[in-house]
Amino acid sequence: MPTLTARTKPRTRRSMELLAERPDGLHFSELWQLVLAELPLADEDAERLKSGDTKGENAWKWQTSDLVMAGWLRKNNGFWRITALGREALREHPDATDFYDGARAAYNYWQTHRHGFAYAQKLVGAIPAERWLDLDTLAAETRLDRRPLAHWLWGARPKGAQWVHDAQATVAPEVWADDTERAEFFAELDDWERYGEEPRPIDVAELQTLLTQEDTKAPHAPSAWLLRGVYANDALGWFAEGFCQLAADRLGYVDGPTSAEELRLRVEEGYRHLPTSQREELTATFQTFLNRMHPGDLVCTLNEGAFYLGTITGPAEYGNDGTPPLLQRDVDWMDVAIAQADLPEEVQGRLASQHDIVDMTSLMDVLTGLTPIAHPDDDSRAEQAEAEGPSRSGRELRLPDPTLAEELLVTADWLTEVRDLLQDRQQVIFYGPPGTGKTYLAQHIAEHLAGDPRAVKLVQFHPSYAYEDFFEGFRPAVRSEDGTGTLTFALRPGPFRKLVDLAEEDPSTPYFLIIDEINRANLAKVFGELYFVLEYRNRPVDLQYSGEFHLPRNVFVIGTMNTADRSIALVDAAMRRRFAFVALHPDEEPTDGMLARWIEQRTKDGQITPAEDVAALHQELNRRIEDKDFRIGPSYLMRPSVYAAGGLKRLWRTAILPLLEEHHYGDDSVNVEARYGLAALRRAVSGGGS
Repeated sequence: MPTLTARTKPRTRRSMELLAERPDGLHFSELWQLVLAELPLADEDAERLKSGDTKGENAWKWQTSDLVMAGWLRKNNGFWRITALGREALREHPDATDFYDGARAAYNYWQTHRHGFAYAQKLVGAIPAERWLDLDTLAAETRLDRRPLAHWLWGARPKGAQWVHDAQATVAPEVWADDTERAEFFAELDDWERYGEEPRPIDVAELQTLLTQEDTKAPHAPSAWLLRGVYANDALGWFAEGFCQLAADRLGYVDGPTSAEELRLRVEEGYRHLPTSQREELTATFQTFLNRMHPGDLVCTLNEGAFYLGTITGPAEYGNDGTPPLLQRDVDWMDVAIAQADLPEEVQGRLASQHDIVDMTSLMDVLTGLTPIAHPDDDSRAEQAEAEGPSRSGRELRLPDPTLAEELLVTADWLTEVRDLLQDRQQVIFYGPPGTGKTYLAQHIAEHLAGDPRAVKLVQFHPSYAYEDFFEGFRPAVRSEDGTGTLTFALRPGPFRKLVDLAEEDPSTPYFLIIDEINRANLAKVFGELYFVLEYRNRPVDLQYSGEFHLPRNVFVIGTMNTADRSIALVDAAMRRRFAFVALHPDEEPTDGMLARWIEQRTKDGQITPAEDVAALHQELNRRIEDKDFRIGPSYLMRPSVYAAGGLKRLWRTAILPLLEEHHYGDDSVNVEARYGLAALRRAVSGGGS
């Protein structure tokens, strides 16, 4: 049986034939219906996806994206039109497979040279309205062949594409534009007369200057950076001559800030002998040194076991005698060296990073507190640091004293112990049978200690929960920047990653992640390499998708575990070692007596009028349940509706007895109603026996 791709090929070509019959184009939904009328879906292609599309329609949309890359098809807000180049392709490729292969070749070229196309898009988007760029100049700068570049510009039409002309300031002949398309193309250009002169050509150097100017308009907050030396012990020269350096022997000479797209293309060309992962790392390193670092930023380095701090004072430039070429920035180094062993734990953790440049901005307060140095525009911070002196633990975040024991109906000692466990271990799990208030306590304690409910996030685990749901993973996304509307995949943060990012930006505030039903998921699958950072805060670990990661010290985790659902013994040893476990059982502190306190409080407030001693019934019920992990928590009975007429009997019939029937499922020796029913419990409480 033909594959889905094979079945889609004739639909793709027929779409273009239908568009060729309609010079004004069609909306893609109307076009799809016309195609379906002639080429219906096979049964296996009719399955609906989460997007609502069938498999067949989804595959068709994907294949038409190749047509855009080839310049054969124009897409604009859901409205599709065939180009003159597309009509020529229909004549040249009468067979559906050949037609598909021709479009696929355009896509493959784009995929192979995607960095060049990204750079081209950046340059084209910067062309001022009164200027135009020569197509050959753009092709040479981006290392792209002229023909596929012209086709891509014609089909995708990125911002500024109308300002890319042939050397004669007209439409490139490679796109086979007919008279209608030429008229439309030039109609897109602004009226030349209002500029007072005919548009003038622009060169790449001018475009790069414009891009740099745009980048420098972005606000820059003071930052801090850790730099590695280029060679062993070379940092000694940094301090003597007042600079820091970065090897750039194959980058080619750059003059100041350079767009990320140009840097990526230069690295792809100059360092092609390196693996892809190393080229990506180099691109990020050059991007940081050239564009993200600014005069006034803190810079630090490690040399022969000593830690040094300084302030960047100059722009990026090449050293006069650098062999191989070395990028450098002037630095005002402090005449103070700190032994590595005396550094705060947070700083020592970052030193374990394998990157050449590490962003240390989140530790700005810790770094400025190491020595009596005034960071630009913040003299008061330096004065405070000088008064306090250096500290091995930096500025440790202290959780406040809890004051809501009465509100939560727990003892102050228990609540203080939970706070102390969080302060010391940073990860705690509340475990116990259902109804013991695990989630309720976790939420209220977290919000109280954080001081802001926005610093608390709750997630609930379930059997299908995975790392990509919890932390980060690739998710479907529509590519809009190139004008194709192609469905692609983008790396999306999960709830934990989002919380960590917020915590990084706000180190003085404690952030809490509550994981409800933590034992219902495959924990090794969900946490992955995050197991490491749970135990070693601020020590970096390489993530599956996005490089190095550390867990800030102001992130706390509270999990809840229903022991009736799964025993604590089944949690793997690695997880048990990383969490402190706090039991919540009906007959143990703080849950013991909670129901009686709640009834007393609500009775005084006039919210309920108990007709019998419900707390005593609850105690007798749990006395009869031998397995403590299946005893019933007080929260089942902490509802005003229970104390209304018939409320207690209804709760017993619909909530408590079904739980106990499940517990004794298959055990014919136990009569659940006789043992746990209200009538039996009332007789026992009143002294009438069981």
